[in-house]
Amino acid sequence: MTSDTYSVLLVTKDTKISSLVSVMLMPPMFELSVCQDFNEARRKCDERIFNIVIVDFADGEGTDFAVDISDSSSTILLFAPQEHFDQISYKVESYGILTLTREFDQFYFYNMIKVAIAVQYKVQVLSSKATQLKEKMEEIRIVNRAKMLLMQVKSMTEAEAHRYIEKEAMDTGAKKIAVANLIINTLS
Repeated sequence: MTSDTYSVLLVTKDTKISSLVSVMLMPPMFELSVCQDFNEARRKCDERIFNIVIVDFADGEGTDFAVDISDSSSTILLFAPQEHFDQISYKVESYGILTLTREFDQFYFYNMIKVAIAVQYKVQVLSSKATQLKEKMEEIRIVNRAKMLLMQVKSMTEAEAHRYIEKEAMDTGAKKIAVANLIINTLS
């Protein structure tokens, strides 16, 4: 994943933070978008998925924004003021939001970006596996429905229906789900 470009949305009204982050997250590894307005940031998050979203606390408005978008597949980093760090971190950690102190050094920030990239990679892998499992469950559901129809209409046993679907798939070179769909369309 080292050759990938990571899309990053930075939401802050603080020009000092946007300058520091802009210097550290440069192309070609990062594609950085900066928003100073949380409504604009919400719109951008609705339009596309960012790999990483970095949010400034901004008197609590940033915390609310981070929680609002936490169900997306983006990895979210929240800058929190030092004096409220523990309280804010405790509040947002159950949403999967990583918290950083607002007063950060570049080495610490860079390491947190590396953590965010690792988390983003893991999210993508798990999302892909979840999609594969959903597809497999749907295939099982359709094949089972076809077997039930064969049992009802053709008076086959479950083993015979199962064997029939597998044999048809082998003989025709089609997948079992395609054979099952054909049976459902023919017998229903």
